[in-house]
Amino acid sequence: MKLLSKMVNCTINNKSINVEAGTTVLEAAKKVGIHIPTLCHLDLHDVGVVNQNANCRICLVENESRGNLIPSCAEKVTDGMVIQTDSIKAVMARRTSLELILSNHPKDCLTCVKNLDCELQSLASEMNIKEIRYQGEMMNHPKDFTSPAIEKDSNKCIMCRRCVTMCDEVQTVGILSPLNRGFDVVVATAFHLDFNDTSCTYCGQCVSVCPTAALAEKTSTPSIWRRLNDPQKHVVVQIAPAVRVALAEEFGYEPGHISTGKIVSALKRIGFDAVFDTNFGADLTIIEEAHELIERIETGGHLPMLTSCCPAWVQFFEHQFPDLLDIPSSCKSPQQMVGAISKTYYAEKKGIDPKDIVMVSLMPCVAKKAEAARLEFTRDGYPDVDFVMTTREAAKMIKEAAIEFKQLKDQSFDDLMGESTGAAALFGTTGGVIEAACRTAYESITGKELKNVEFDELRGFDGVRKATIKIGDLDLSIGITHGLGNTRKLLEAIRRKEVKFDAIEIMACPGGCIGGGGQPYHHGNIDILKKRQQALYKIDRHAMIRKSHDNEMVQALYEHFLKEPGSDIAHRLLHTKYQPKERI
Repeated sequence: MKLLSKMVNCTINNKSINVEAGTTVLEAAKKVGIHIPTLCHLDLHDVGVVNQNANCRICLVENESRGNLIPSCAEKVTDGMVIQTDSIKAVMARRTSLELILSNHPKDCLTCVKNLDCELQSLASEMNIKEIRYQGEMMNHPKDFTSPAIEKDSNKCIMCRRCVTMCDEVQTVGILSPLNRGFDVVVATAFHLDFNDTSCTYCGQCVSVCPTAALAEKTSTPSIWRRLNDPQKHVVVQIAPAVRVALAEEFGYEPGHISTGKIVSALKRIGFDAVFDTNFGADLTIIEEAHELIERIETGGHLPMLTSCCPAWVQFFEHQFPDLLDIPSSCKSPQQMVGAISKTYYAEKKGIDPKDIVMVSLMPCVAKKAEAARLEFTRDGYPDVDFVMTTREAAKMIKEAAIEFKQLKDQSFDDLMGESTGAAALFGTTGGVIEAACRTAYESITGKELKNVEFDELRGFDGVRKATIKIGDLDLSIGITHGLGNTRKLLEAIRRKEVKFDAIEIMACPGGCIGGGGQPYHHGNIDILKKRQQALYKIDRHAMIRKSHDNEMVQALYEHFLKEPGSDIAHRLLHTKYQPKERI
């Protein structure tokens, strides 16, 4: 029997409110539609974390019961409490707090990567700050541009500690923390190490919650524009599954709007010579991965086999669990597979020198930038993928080119790597990769047609999920996690031999790629991620072909080039090895 929660009564702006004990003043105000500005507050209830450091003091309100100011994000409602959110005392205190933050903040808003996406900038506009009355010494921290994925400018840090909450509590990577004291306090890595010298996974979740540009993705767009303007280069681009259900948000559409055809059209207008579908690479990944799983099961190989499409989790694994490096799949990610095939099979078919092909990836992920830069993904002097741009970067390129996104007509992907299945679309959400693999594994193991291709037991949004899939006489035990904190729990249980699985899917970001660090900012609103997830399921349901091994373009690739799954050439182009790395 569920125990009834204790209720308390309070008054906010002369409105009587009855809420559960433990509710903050901010949460109580929201229940009756009263807006209180916030900056450091970050509500991630769905993953069990709320940032309540009350560092910024922007959410100050007046507690008339005691005659003092309190931070509404951290103060709990008490019975009989009387609050005024719009008293002169509260408003002026909030303005003062904001002016003090702005007085120590760079004034390069026009050229800042977060211009018009900056929460500090928006607050200054909302609170009508037109001058900074406080002048004095400003921070002067060195910038860190060493990472291939993330840039850090501590001079724009406002000490909200959102990134610390995300990195330490949600992702459990633990490379960020407050250092020093007083005016010199700053969020940084231990001993102010460069990002590249730490155990950073480049998942980009710190970037996704940073309210300013203290943390931002390393932009690739200037380099891409230069290649597009080089007549000697054949510039191609690939589009990841999660991008097509999120990019339209940057142009005013509701979350989950499917805009695949418009994105293809926009990229062709920008000047790309060919537009490929990363989903083609996802289908290719499934065939290789399913082959590897079946081979391990039949020969008594290392189990569980872990999917290896997510570069942030691979980085996490190499740093945090190097003793388990024999269990991830050796398959490259779809991004890298499409890159490798573009500079071999596609180059051969089109009669283009591979060194003249520039492969650009449009990804929901910041870590994909780091993945593309890994030395093992370079062959014959050139990388599989040359540049990676995030969903946000692509939207900026489209706007920069003055393209009216809403007026574009849908266009199709180009041949050779333009066909994909519904299974491939599922790669963009948690549980999708393993569901796609099960569809192919079922028919490969049983030799029978899979009638009902949807595995509902693999779907959902819980951080850790377990299921058993019946494939002929085989009971396939499957584990699924999303978010690196959840991943740590599962891998530590495996390390202690407390659980046993045949296959595991891991995605570093909340919800999987739909919540990637390069997606349009969702500000902790999990409903946005769930709408993107449902859109991917819709793509799958409406697809003419829903099993990866039925993709005719992939079949042609094997017939004319790769020969068969797991062949020598397939291993050379589509598989990789992992390296143990120091945990810092």
